[in-house]
Amino acid sequence: MLGIGKLAPDFTLPDQEGKSHTLSDYQGKWVLVYFYPKDDTPGCTKEACVLRDAVPDFKKLKAVVFGISADSVKSHKKFAEKYELPFTLLADENKKVIKKYGVWGLKKFMGREYEGIFRTSFLIDPGGRVAKVYEKVRPDIHADEVLNDLKALRT
Repeated sequence: MLGIGKLAPDFTLPDQEGKSHTLSDYQGKWVLVYFYPKDDTPGCTKEACVLRDAVPDFKKLKAVVFGISADSVKSHKKFAEKYELPFTLLADENKKVIKKYGVWGLKKFMGREYEGIFRTSFLIDPGGRVAKVYEKVRPDIHADEVLNDLKALRT
């Protein structure tokens, strides 16, 4: 997995409208890249809605939020519209970026093992380096964690 101080791997992915976003285009800004398992599932919906409600605070701190999963553009569009998500969801259907960031691997759920996306976030500084890594994210408190770190790191 990507460590603190490392240059965040650049990527270009389509958003829920099919428009491409390239990470390096956001240099000069703080960027939260959060990886999540699947659109419209309980934990992922909770995380997205908590982040949605915190968007005004992220904007005040001049921070951009990107959610990434292996779901399709169409799935992201439906999810974003259903929950009125005001941030960008990026589709990584071939899991290239997911694997580049080291958030794909063996998971366990109810005694069953399977491969999937780890709920992990990366706070990327204006210079394009990883400032903070959040592993095993708790959806209900994630936005507050990131906002507190952003405030501390910006001073």
